[in-house]
Amino acid sequence: MANQYVDKERYINAYEIFNNLKEQGIYPKAITTDGHTQVTYAISKVYPNTILQRCLYHIQRQGLSWLRTYPKTQAGKDLKELLLTLNTIKKETEKNTFLQSFFRWDKAYKEFIENLPNDSIAMKDLKRTVGLIKRALPDMFHYIYDKKIAPTTNIAESFFSRLKSDFQRHRGLSEKHKVAYLKWYIYFKNNNIF
Repeated sequence: MANQYVDKERYINAYEIFNNLKEQGIYPKAITTDGHTQVTYAISKVYPNTILQRCLYHIQRQGLSWLRTYPKTQAGKDLKELLLTLNTIKKETEKNTFLQSFFRWDKAYKEFIENLPNDSIAMKDLKRTVGLIKRALPDMFHYIYDKKIAPTTNIAESFFSRLKSDFQRHRGLSEKHKVAYLKWYIYFKNNNIF
């Protein structure tokens, strides 16, 4: 597992990480990403021919958070129901059903959303969620056609969540010691020591 300690998830850091991997002869066929725009831009610059798969869980989670637990409009309720099916899609027929349902939803509620007051929370929530889905659509379903492509970043998220939990027990480390801790952590994980 390659690693590099950076202060923030941004273009220059991501570009440097991917460029270092490329210099080591690593050319991924696909990368599953949470959709962070600066990271995806860095990937496109270093690996222009690599398939980008958007993490379905991140799309679903972000959309559901914008729509809220109890959407106020029928449009929001219907879109929430549609988003809840996203992580169940395994086959092309299910993908096509999702797409047809989404475009049917978009057509049915387009005028309703346009007529909502610009300052209404419902309008902002619906527009953001629709925009999220439309921007992600071209890169949402590559995993259906190649089983080696992960539909979510769950494996990486699981690793980082354990790392964060372990790391928090060592609060108060200097920057130098944080970097050393993380390097040792990755070393031990790579060598199945713990």
